[in-house]
Amino acid sequence: MRNRFDKQLQLLDEQLTHMGELCEVAIANATKALQEGDEEQAKAVMEADEEIDQMEKDIERLCLKLLLQQQPVARDLRRISAALKMITDMERIGDQTSDIAEIVISTEKADKSDIAEIGKMASAVSKMVRDSVTAYVSKDLELAKDVILSDDAVDTYFEDVKERMIDYIKVEKGYHGKRIFDLIMVTKYLERIGDHATNIAEWVEFSITGVHRNNTELEVQ
Repeated sequence: MRNRFDKQLQLLDEQLTHMGELCEVAIANATKALQEGDEEQAKAVMEADEEIDQMEKDIERLCLKLLLQQQPVARDLRRISAALKMITDMERIGDQTSDIAEIVISTEKADKSDIAEIGKMASAVSKMVRDSVTAYVSKDLELAKDVILSDDAVDTYFEDVKERMIDYIKVEKGYHGKRIFDLIMVTKYLERIGDHATNIAEWVEFSITGVHRNNTELEVQ
């Protein structure tokens, strides 16, 4: 019985890893679409969000099966419960890459000088997503903590880009105002992706330690 349960937990790891990879690809493709003004690429990102949504449903189904059929002990229960929380954040990451893609379709092409920092920010949040899922699969508490700390750098990117865009508005006296507003929105979506990656890492901590840093009452002995 335990051998079968362990195989299902391994399947859970594999599916979470795949969902994380889909989120990474979506972030990269949404950013590329923005950089190149590629509407077809943006539409592909929006379509890919449907696969992320389906992965959420598949993983949720597996987790419920594990909970209902296997009666897991506390350690395994934490792991399954954390996975259910993580997929919610990953699904929202998919939604936000789709939101970025919508902006690409609806706005004029941005100058490369406007989006250099946005590309760096996208790379940073993509790494956070990858590392948070890796931390779950490998039960790496230190890596999860590193992801949480990385959110400060993403917040700094957001503030820097926002200030640059505000300066552009002042200099250009309102010209290209919509484009600049849209770029601020893109960075806000990326900042939110960083927050979701942080949430995932916090649930990884819980799966390992039994304590969620924002909800100590979740402690499981």
